[in-house]
Amino acid sequence: MALNWWSPGRVLTVEQKQSYDEQGFIVIKGIVPKDQLQRYGNRFREICERKDVPPTMTVMKDVSIAKSEFVGGEQAITKVQDFMDDEVLFDYCRLPQIVAVVEDLIGASSIVAMHTMLINKPPDSGTLTSRHPMHQDLHYFPFRPADYICCAWTAMERVNRANGCLVVVPKTHKDPGRLLVHEYPKWEGGVNKAYHGIQDYDASMPRLHVEMEAGDTVFFHPLLIHGSGANRTDGFRKAISCHYANGTMCDYIDVSGTSQDIIADEIKQIAKRKYGEDVEVNFDDIWRVRARPVRGHRANL
Repeated sequence: MALNWWSPGRVLTVEQKQSYDEQGFIVIKGIVPKDQLQRYGNRFREICERKDVPPTMTVMKDVSIAKSEFVGGEQAITKVQDFMDDEVLFDYCRLPQIVAVVEDLIGASSIVAMHTMLINKPPDSGTLTSRHPMHQDLHYFPFRPADYICCAWTAMERVNRANGCLVVVPKTHKDPGRLLVHEYPKWEGGVNKAYHGIQDYDASMPRLHVEMEAGDTVFFHPLLIHGSGANRTDGFRKAISCHYANGTMCDYIDVSGTSQDIIADEIKQIAKRKYGEDVEVNFDDIWRVRARPVRGHRANL
């Protein structure tokens, strides 16, 4: 099933679809109501208080905060990842207005939520650890084709350059070479776990700062080069996101012997620490556990 960029979708115009195809991303204003965002924020605060946290969820601290004994509660948690088993947060992935856009971008036969996150970017401590290196999300995924994967990333409050909005490099999803080599950046202040960046990133490429209001959502291709700056304000910057895949068109691939070996090994080690050193897992198994269908049958994923 080839993607068609020349006819209107269920909710997107031809112009919107072609803009996504050309630029690698599209922003839809005000797509998530503020009462829903408040609901997700309330649930995040409950998770920070360790209320009914699913065992499959990962709760993370910024590397600079993790070293402090004096920060607790909501201010200590900078990300919750893998909320597929949390019914409140997973409602975001099932929002009809989000899923409708995703269907227009990657096809509507089967939609599977593959990767879920709520990010609470902290005020930077001065070490710049709150920034995220420029990267491509496909680096983390052992499934293809890339064109049938899409991220929805929703601002839960105003997101701008001051608090570390997303930075994208338009059209890089079409660049020759496609998936680039990633590794940990050599930052003096340290780097958050699994925050890999493009090894030979060309800082001269024209970047765009994606400033958004609460409820605005950016949809982007997994090969689009993007990252985020440091949060230079006194507040936390919240966003919620989900990566979707077309469950009929996508399937798992063997990434061994490729540039993805580094992340595959790291994720397997994290899984062993979480579920037990004697547990034998492969990269595909970990992603199968994270996946949850939102439309149609699960099929390949």
